[in-house]
Amino acid sequence: MAAIRASSLGQKTAVIEKNHSLGSKLLLSGKGRCNFTNAEPDIDAFISRYRDNGKFLYSAFSKFGPLRTREWFSRIGVKWDEERGRRIFPREGGSQLVLDALLMQCRKYGVKIMRSTPVKALKVSSGHVDFVLTGNDEYTAGKYIIATGGKSYPKTGSTGDGYDFARQAGHTITPLYPSLVPVRTRETWPKLASGCDLKNVRVTVLADGKNVAERFGEMEFTNFGVSGPVIMELSRYLPDWMTRDDGTGTELQFSLDMKPTLSPEILTARIKRDIEKHSGHGRFRGLMRSLIPGNMMALFLELSDIPHDKPTDYMSDEEIAATVSLLKDIRMNVNGLWSWNNAVVTRGGVSLKEIEPSTMKSKLCGNLYFAGEILDLDGPSGGFNLQVCWSTGYVAGSD
Repeated sequence: MAAIRASSLGQKTAVIEKNHSLGSKLLLSGKGRCNFTNAEPDIDAFISRYRDNGKFLYSAFSKFGPLRTREWFSRIGVKWDEERGRRIFPREGGSQLVLDALLMQCRKYGVKIMRSTPVKALKVSSGHVDFVLTGNDEYTAGKYIIATGGKSYPKTGSTGDGYDFARQAGHTITPLYPSLVPVRTRETWPKLASGCDLKNVRVTVLADGKNVAERFGEMEFTNFGVSGPVIMELSRYLPDWMTRDDGTGTELQFSLDMKPTLSPEILTARIKRDIEKHSGHGRFRGLMRSLIPGNMMALFLELSDIPHDKPTDYMSDEEIAATVSLLKDIRMNVNGLWSWNNAVVTRGGVSLKEIEPSTMKSKLCGNLYFAGEILDLDGPSGGFNLQVCWSTGYVAGSD
């Protein structure tokens, strides 16, 4: 986007690309379908999805925001449809169509693309980039844009090189974390339900026992912990609670409510009705079949103190209460974020305090600009992170 914009304004532009092919990460986005923006109409609501750093984007969005992004992609041949959650997807062709359309614009405006050419370093002196070093070659330009991405999905080439280049220009890199990523748990029993997708559940985050966040939606158990949309979204915020003010670690837990729409009283009454309905031949395992997915049965029975074959007629009020309590509050201890290989985006990056929001120009280096995931900007899934790329790339290429 930055190269297309700069070249469309008459600038002689080159893309120095580490990989042999372009757009490796773009091709993975939206599971290959490329959810390239979001149709949220309220710009303040849109901005709020980037946490406190979102206000940095007001200027860029005023120049090339979500609405203009949709219009621009339509003009270059990417017809789109709005889906659940206001997500915008190509009508057909998915990620490959988006990449092909961008490459066609590069050809249209004469962008030179240098493939299999990894940048080794920036040569910076007196607040000015003198040249870029690639192997034994040096390339000079009037202006330079670092748009290397972050550290997520390193197999696509995003191995954090851009942070080294930014540091060479004197920039501060805020702490880096994998974001929109599965979460490890201290417990090993989630693997008993690995692959089990739960819908319409509530997950609450407890920091030292205090409720700090909760989400409603879909969750999945894995061999190492938990994943799914609710967990991925909460993972963006976990670093905020991992450390106390005194530097010591916080006890972080997830509380899973399998029946968030039912109060404990209503759930208790339902269980008692089911027991009465099957009086004389009911067993605890059978009772649970109507309350939890079958592929979660082994996990639930592991956590319950009630034998799976216990006749339900002989369940005490205390055992019924314990079953209700477990359905409403399965506790898991957070044991860290999963790896960069599984992260959709990077949290952290080049400090926004050192970037001009209206141009994406470095405040420390007069001919250096930044665009995309390398910046300390991350949003939720749903097209928000690619929108940062389009908006900041367009602005960086405009100056």
